[in-house]
Amino acid sequence: MSATSPASPACRSILAGLIGQGIQLSRTPAMHEQEGHAQGLGYVYRLIDLDVLKLDNSALEELLIAAQRMGFTGLNITFPSKQAIIPFLDELSPEAKGIGAVNTVVLKDGKRVGHNTDCLGFAEGLRRGLADAGRGRVVQMGAGGAGSAVAHALLLEGVQQLTVFDVNPHSAQTLVHNLNAHFPGEPAQVGTDLSLAVGQAEGIVNTTPMGMAKLPGTPVPKALLRPELWVAEIVYFPLETELLRDARALGCRTLDGSTMAVFQAVKAFELFTGITANAERMSAHFHSMNA
Repeated sequence: MSATSPASPACRSILAGLIGQGIQLSRTPAMHEQEGHAQGLGYVYRLIDLDVLKLDNSALEELLIAAQRMGFTGLNITFPSKQAIIPFLDELSPEAKGIGAVNTVVLKDGKRVGHNTDCLGFAEGLRRGLADAGRGRVVQMGAGGAGSAVAHALLLEGVQQLTVFDVNPHSAQTLVHNLNAHFPGEPAQVGTDLSLAVGQAEGIVNTTPMGMAKLPGTPVPKALLRPELWVAEIVYFPLETELLRDARALGCRTLDGSTMAVFQAVKAFELFTGITANAERMSAHFHSMNA
């Protein structure tokens, strides 16, 4: 998606935002604004940090109403609101409906339409960074909004058996039920023994927030890792989480969260503006911020 299109008069001014907790280090605003300016748009992207505002998911409807009243074009949604936002939306795209999570809301003509660009973003990262990695058995840590999108991407990319772990067993079971309803052969299962599952797996994906700057740590003990595994993250601040650092020290192939971050933003930009984003330019800008 490297082509660019001229900005139409209707898209000359864009006001977008990101709703989530602990998002002060997010690279998303700069990526959107830089690409918008490169395309000749007046593009403003604001952080709506629930922690800073001392709010939680109970304020989501109020925030949506406020965004509409203030003329926002759209909102990105991140942890912990990707599923909680759904009851307050008017429509869902087919992808968002199937995944059961929303990371992008387009505000247009008085309607709130939810989309999911995380699935596309993670799939693109997997194809670019781990194209030939084994797709037999994979362990996924986390069954939240991001986890739902990543799980769909993994199965679409050929994973044969996906074992899902979550601190909330109900969340894991709900995701597995959804996956098995959408993919033939019931390829997903709830994990119960992490040591056994990792021992049999070819890859591990962390979709939990653990590893973020505000939530340090790792969801998989280093003792369970082995060199033959590939390990993927969706956390991108920091780019090198404890899990990736442990995995690289053992010689594992790894995939950091940068590609998912970039490509979900590429698609969100296009949904907000109606203009094709320059993915290579957005990627270069993202990595320049992490240099």
